[in-house]
Amino acid sequence: MYLGIDIGSTSLKAAAFDARRGRLLAQTEQHLPLDVDETGKREQDPAALIRALCAATGSLRRQVNGHRRHVRGIGLATQGGSTILVNRETGAPATRMILWNDTRAFGHFHKITAKFPSRWWRAFSLRDEPGMGLARAQWMREKWPRLFKGNLLCVGAGEHVYFALTGQWRQDACHALQSGCYDAVRNRLTTRPLAELGLPTDFFAPLRQGHETHPLTQEAAALLRLPTGIPVAGPYNDHEAGYLSVLHVSRRPLECSLGTAWVGNFVLPPAFRGSAPFQLCITAPNGSGRQVIMPLLTGNVTLDWALATFVHADHETALTQAAEILVERLLPPSGLVALPWLNRPNTLRPAHTGSAAFFGIGPSTTRADFFRAVVAAMTFEFARVFNHVAKCGAVDSLVLCGGTAKNAHIRSLFAALLAPLPVHRVIETKLMGTRGCLHAFAPRISRAPTAPVRCNARLDQTAMAEARSLYLKTFERLYGHVPAGKPYTLRQ
Repeated sequence: MYLGIDIGSTSLKAAAFDARRGRLLAQTEQHLPLDVDETGKREQDPAALIRALCAATGSLRRQVNGHRRHVRGIGLATQGGSTILVNRETGAPATRMILWNDTRAFGHFHKITAKFPSRWWRAFSLRDEPGMGLARAQWMREKWPRLFKGNLLCVGAGEHVYFALTGQWRQDACHALQSGCYDAVRNRLTTRPLAELGLPTDFFAPLRQGHETHPLTQEAAALLRLPTGIPVAGPYNDHEAGYLSVLHVSRRPLECSLGTAWVGNFVLPPAFRGSAPFQLCITAPNGSGRQVIMPLLTGNVTLDWALATFVHADHETALTQAAEILVERLLPPSGLVALPWLNRPNTLRPAHTGSAAFFGIGPSTTRADFFRAVVAAMTFEFARVFNHVAKCGAVDSLVLCGGTAKNAHIRSLFAALLAPLPVHRVIETKLMGTRGCLHAFAPRISRAPTAPVRCNARLDQTAMAEARSLYLKTFERLYGHVPAGKPYTLRQ
């Protein structure tokens, strides 16, 4: 059997799969505590990742009745863009792990952005902005200057866990892009930004090469109670692994991950050239070509805020009541529109965080209407960003995954907005990363089961078109000048 491990922003998921046909044998999920406050802090204890990994493998071992000697390989996928300073010899953390959506370094981000024009970044990273990891490194150096005098390495969740398993430092290309040290044109690390900012040129871990593996060390094997020498693949970015798990759906799928961040993933066909200021481009994990990982400037941080603010403070209760709200009516009242950039710099005052807005509020607007407006806006935002990709033939299907893809009402909005593009949903949505990271061992195991999504016959297409048009007009007025919000554009 094979073990797949997927470390997200809030939980660690692990699963065991049959080595012959990829049948799911066991699965488990471990919560990862998150430390947040009003300053924008989003931190985790790096040691908690290792404890969660041990608990997860222990759970799998018990579920498969102790057949641990039959493990043929372990795959690792993780969220990207997190930051930990560690001892490069021992891997011991010198700081807590700062997550990708921590906003405390935005001040340094703006300073770096002002220092270098967008074309400077675009020349090697194919995006118009520096990696947030550079700003975070500057912020950490200002906060803890003594740490930068030691033998430290700057890593993320993937490198931290992969080193714990294999004793080798490796990072995936997408994490390197988010850190600010990846040359996407040449598929290699670059020291240019580090040298310009006065950071050590060996500050980041080496790049993973293809689907390379390293053996499980004796120490890690004892910790996980597994045999020594099991090959470990990774680390893969979670979106990279997710894309590998849906390659069987069609020739050119557009995978839409509706998780903590909403992200679209596709491989750019050879006949096309494309660009977007906020894109993440890496070598396609299934062969030649370039994979585009395109984060939206919204995600479940926005949706969870809307659930807690307009539906119910208890999350599970809010999900139940939200379904009832959307059954009653899917779209907001005519004239009401939301703009969902909750966790972004304010477009009018960039020094402040928070750029979400509502327009069209009247005395009869209800809390349920506010929630409907947020749901509609988030789907409209996805359609806005990927409209050209979907309409010009660069992709031939849409595959929905992530926690919000479980919501049938939101799925129906996607199906209506992207029609006539075939839309599918992943059934085992929590296991995509655990499957995809096993592609190096057996591509058949990486295939996530899917089902078709159909449009809601009750959805008023005229009302939806009007609501979408209002969203686009309002967006252009408030956000139209923001370069990071430009949609993905293609040319042949």
